[in-house]
Amino acid sequence: MATIRPFKAIRPTKDKAFFVASRSYEEYGPEELHAVLQHNPFSFLHIINPGFKFEKNITGKERFHLVRNRYLEFLEEHILQKDGEAGFYLYQIQKGDFKSLGFFGACSVADYRNGTIKKHEDTIQQREALFADYLHTVGFNAEPVLMTYPDNELINAIFQRKIEREPEYDFTTTDRVNHKLWRISYPEGIEKLERAFEQMDSLYIADGHHRSASSNLLAEYREAENKFHTGMEPYNYFMAYLIPESQIRIYEFNRMVKDLNGYAKEEFLIQLDKHFIIEKRDDGLCRPKQKHEFSMYLEGTFYSLHLRKTHYTFSDALSQLDTQILFKTILEPVLGISDLRNDERISYGCGKDNLIRMKEGVDKGDFAVGFSLVPTTIEEIKAIADAGLVMPPKSTYIEPKLRSGLAIYEL
Repeated sequence: MATIRPFKAIRPTKDKAFFVASRSYEEYGPEELHAVLQHNPFSFLHIINPGFKFEKNITGKERFHLVRNRYLEFLEEHILQKDGEAGFYLYQIQKGDFKSLGFFGACSVADYRNGTIKKHEDTIQQREALFADYLHTVGFNAEPVLMTYPDNELINAIFQRKIEREPEYDFTTTDRVNHKLWRISYPEGIEKLERAFEQMDSLYIADGHHRSASSNLLAEYREAENKFHTGMEPYNYFMAYLIPESQIRIYEFNRMVKDLNGYAKEEFLIQLDKHFIIEKRDDGLCRPKQKHEFSMYLEGTFYSLHLRKTHYTFSDALSQLDTQILFKTILEPVLGISDLRNDERISYGCGKDNLIRMKEGVDKGDFAVGFSLVPTTIEEIKAIADAGLVMPPKSTYIEPKLRSGLAIYEL
């Protein structure tokens, strides 16, 4: 049984929603970030980058306290306001022909602890503690965890009726993505959504493993501090964007390695022959077409690598994952890369033109070899999570990517 609850969101006033909403902080280059901060006083980036006001790069505890101050200033200046009643927030994102319709709600830390909310990635304890400290200091959560649930006719019917009405926000950002938001605050709608999720056995984290882990850690801190703890306090929940499985898109990350670990080209191909049928390709950019097939670019030539299943054992859901197969057959035993997260010899690429960029990187000599994979599926993600297993780093790049600042959860 999954628990969700409505909350009173902190949101931009309708006339400023377009200006407040920002992409994730990490997506901005230095020049673009400076331009936004210089020319848009309403951007949510001013809250999470408070040092701009003082022309100083501020880090650590001092930054956390200044983030809190900027947040309070946005409230005092009525750039942000708190809703008077709790609700769920239906949020539609459309880019070209790709449209996603999900909603912001509060998910239970207890569900995270008991395994109702399932994960497929490991987290780094130091990052968990840092973000938990951040949340404790700033007192709000503006970065939702992206979470999927099975497509549900009842939930879809509620949403379809709602989107026939005028949205609270409707704007298009400069990257040509349209954003619409509706508030579901009427008791009948809230109750139906809560009951629908009570019938679900599991929810799956698609993106935001560190955010959910940090929220759990924050709850542990607060429980220890609060002798009147009831389990219903806001810190026992965290903000999530919940979306049907059919409305996410999953893309692959390419792997690019700087050297062949001492092998000459011919020696390297012989090493790969143990696990793969190798086919040289002369038909331009080569993308893999099916599971357990890889595209490799090496010294100006594309190759198709087809897994020899007689030389590889499928023992569980993880062993069937293409990112794991590549790691266990090439990256670790042949190229000597055992730490996929921290080894500086390996890099990752994703996005629309990632195969072209991979080829260019090898042609320029930045990398010796590149590997392209087919995207991981939602079924594979769920199988890994259900088995309590962990995917290799950079196994999935998932859309939609949400704008920050449109709904904020107070802790």
